[in-house]
Amino acid sequence: MNADDLRAVQAPLKDQYKAAPDSAVITLSSKGELDADDVVCRVETGKALVAAGLHPATGGTGAFACSGNMLLDALVACAGVTLKAVATAIGFDLKGGSVSAEGDLDFRGTLGVAKDAPVGFREIRLAFHLDTTEPQDRIDQLTKLTERYCVVFQTLAKPPVLTLAVKAHG
Repeated sequence: MNADDLRAVQAPLKDQYKAAPDSAVITLSSKGELDADDVVCRVETGKALVAAGLHPATGGTGAFACSGNMLLDALVACAGVTLKAVATAIGFDLKGGSVSAEGDLDFRGTLGVAKDAPVGFREIRLAFHLDTTEPQDRIDQLTKLTERYCVVFQTLAKPPVLTLAVKAHG
């Protein structure tokens, strides 16, 4: 896909969202099923069923996906797609590359061992390794726009209001 193809696909959407801003607000959802026997939640991703379980650092076997890794996977996927879309839109010469994310967790918090230990990532590092001959100012532009438009990056950087509800039935 080139810049003209991307603009052609996105132009009617942009026009629609400008004319009817409410049409741009879409609710995404995810659903999981709790396993009756194991400490596992099966999540339908839309493309595959993923069974998430405990990380080995919390007593898991490692046989199931770790939700912390899945969060990093979502960041890598979103940042990678966003970078490719931005590169396409601005005519950035990108021959290839890779995206990686790593995050630091203190499992004492998750296991309730130390009240001062945070539950969740205390730091996440996102990195791109680009195959390009573009000058640094263009790389900086690509980086700035990718950070600005990456949904997962922005959600982590500026967390939304988060609520929890429980409904029980017998």
